[in-house]
Amino acid sequence: MAGWFRRLLQKPKQSSIHASSSSHSTTSHSLSSSPSSFSSSSSAWSSSSSSSTSTAQPSRPAPVDISSSSSARWAKSYDVCICHSEVDLEFVEELVSYLESQPQSLRCFLQLRDSVAGSAVMTELCEAVQNSHCWVMLITPSFLQDPWCRYQMHQALAEAPMANGRTIPVLKDIDRKDYPRELRNLYYIYVALKENSFRQIRDTVLRYLEELCRSSTSGMQ
Repeated sequence: MAGWFRRLLQKPKQSSIHASSSSHSTTSHSLSSSPSSFSSSSSAWSSSSSSSTSTAQPSRPAPVDISSSSSARWAKSYDVCICHSEVDLEFVEELVSYLESQPQSLRCFLQLRDSVAGSAVMTELCEAVQNSHCWVMLITPSFLQDPWCRYQMHQALAEAPMANGRTIPVLKDIDRKDYPRELRNLYYIYVALKENSFRQIRDTVLRYLEELCRSSTSGMQ
């Protein structure tokens, strides 16, 4: 009798076993569902991050054919007028040769080559400015001492007083402190390496011509 009663007391209750099993199952389910939830959250964060980091690229202006027969480029006789002192002729001739040999065949006005014999100097200088889209001012010690160079510089500034890319100052063999006051609202090209300065001049002229043609085309539409 005592042995039977002892075995009855040692037997576990069914409700305790069931409750323990149910609690363990719930915990297991909660843990197993957690990675899925984290994965979903990660996916959402990744998508959000991807969306926030993808920004719209700025649209570039459409390319313009400045050599087209309908281009505004042909409204003037020359693409660029080189304003220089006769002392700097050798450098200028190299620059003109470089510009005219470009694929766009830039048209340059070179005073000693293109002026009409017998015409007044003042008339030729004024017409060269008026008939050119851009003006390269080769500012050297000789330029600063030449009254005709300064006269042509003032004519160019009167033709286009705003800094719109038409007047292109180029400094050579002078100190920056000697840069003419009349041009100090304009950035200049400094000649350190000749090849680099030639490329900068070409790019500046082409940039202006492209913008001119683009504006002309959009204005006609």
